[in-house]
Amino acid sequence: MSDAASSPAPAPKHRSLPGPRETTVMMAMLMALNAMAIDTMLPALPDMARDLDIAVSNHRQYIIGVYLIGTAVGSLFYGPLADRYGRKPVMRWALVAYVLLALGGALVNGFGIMLALRLGHGFAGAALGVVVTAIIRDLFVGDAMARRMSSIFLVFMVVPVIAPSIGAVIAALAGWRAIFVLMALLGLAMMVWIRRLPETLDPANVRPLDMRTMAAGWRDVSLHRRAAGYMVAAGLMQGALYGYLNSSEQIIGEVFGARDAFPIVFAVIAIGIAAANFSNSRIVERFGARRVSQTALFVFLGFALLQIAASLGGHETLVLFTLVLTFNVGLIGFVGSNFGAIAMEDFGRMAGVASSYQSFARGLIAALAGAWIGQQFDGSTLPLALSFTGAASAAILLVLWAERGRLFTRPGTAPRAPF
Repeated sequence: MSDAASSPAPAPKHRSLPGPRETTVMMAMLMALNAMAIDTMLPALPDMARDLDIAVSNHRQYIIGVYLIGTAVGSLFYGPLADRYGRKPVMRWALVAYVLLALGGALVNGFGIMLALRLGHGFAGAALGVVVTAIIRDLFVGDAMARRMSSIFLVFMVVPVIAPSIGAVIAALAGWRAIFVLMALLGLAMMVWIRRLPETLDPANVRPLDMRTMAAGWRDVSLHRRAAGYMVAAGLMQGALYGYLNSSEQIIGEVFGARDAFPIVFAVIAIGIAAANFSNSRIVERFGARRVSQTALFVFLGFALLQIAASLGGHETLVLFTLVLTFNVGLIGFVGSNFGAIAMEDFGRMAGVASSYQSFARGLIAALAGAWIGQQFDGSTLPLALSFTGAASAAILLVLWAERGRLFTRPGTAPRAPF
């Protein structure tokens, strides 16, 4: 593909953009394809383990974990590709890959091949977040962009709430392979829908693929004290969330014997995450990202210690577990986005490269940490509680290092961090 032939063409003048509401729903549904590829699978994992001859019970978690690894790796590449070749071509080919890999998942009979397909599926799915953000940045600026992203997130969060129920119903009626067929059909529907969206990248903003510049940016982020500290801390906290995600079906089904209640429990906890993110958007400008996120981190640690006590005490019930997890996982909503914003503070001139690299590093740390946490499942909730405690403790130490011992600083008073 030559540079001259592949430059994004300006939108035809006779073709107007979809309205703001349609654009919001369209972008939210694109992002929701990732949630569908993860959350609909959770209730079907026991059946998949049986049909794919997965000998070790915990290994079925890898069906989720490798998708998350693929998403993390893919996020490093789609930003530069979309800046070079345009938003629609990259999104279109990513959707083609998403559909084909979903169909492959419906046909596969071996666990190893399934993991390879899921890794590729996650890599394709990474575009659904990265390119959507770029499209919104093209179409809206300032407060309008912030409002649009907030609206997209609220629409998007409906999917994790209902996806496990959808997956459970489909698996019960037609088998787990039908879930992959549903993913493919949804991907096809989005391929048709995005045809209404003209190319949003202004030809004047096309950027060449310059690996030397990108590598230099990756190095600068890695060596920047504040950025590196908050980036790794955010990855560990997101890893705690992924650890819950990977082992949630086993915990609800095996520890509490409530597999039929799994979609409801998952929905309640997902609502907690949505409420936290919504609340964060309302308070962060008033109190500052540092105060909000660092306070949430210490409260998270307190709830994690409560989880340990409940697990060791032998009195943990499904209701208590759900309540504590709803609060604790919800607190990650106050941590992740704010840590990401703090890590980007000193990279205004190279925001695209820095953001792409931080998404990759944070996502890869989270996916690997989450996979490790999930594999510690031993028939109780104690490994998850201990992992939450460890992740929060390590994150606190990283933040202390990044901020040179200064916590809870007022908005605008944090010192400029040298490289």
